[in-house]
Amino acid sequence: METFKVADAARLLGVSDDTVRRWVDQGLLPTTGAAPAEIPGDALAARAVELARSTSDPTDVLSSARNRFVGLVTRVQVDGVMAQVDIQAGPHRVVSLMSAEAVTELGLDVGALAVAVIKATSVIVETPRG
Repeated sequence: METFKVADAARLLGVSDDTVRRWVDQGLLPTTGAAPAEIPGDALAARAVELARSTSDPTDVLSSARNRFVGLVTRVQVDGVMAQVDIQAGPHRVVSLMSAEAVTELGLDVGALAVAVIKATSVIVETPRG
């Protein structure tokens, strides 16, 4: 079973080390009993899913897409008829290329709440060497 140190768990969940320690103290995350504290990977994965579910989706739509990233627009670059929109969804940066007209219709400005929906038939999975 893979385990993670508090700092690594915090980075993966997008929270501070202190938040992870509080969750351990509150019983929301178990540890292995090792010193320094280590968190089992399966427990960390369950907490990540729980945190993702707690993020409200402002669109209120039914969708077959399961890869939905709620975040904030951090950059809008319009060049003629096309535009690039960057969304920061937790630790993930999602970049979308769309028409400049769509940017205007959606009211996409820096700081706007947005949902990036990704429907892909090809997903590459990587793991660290080790």
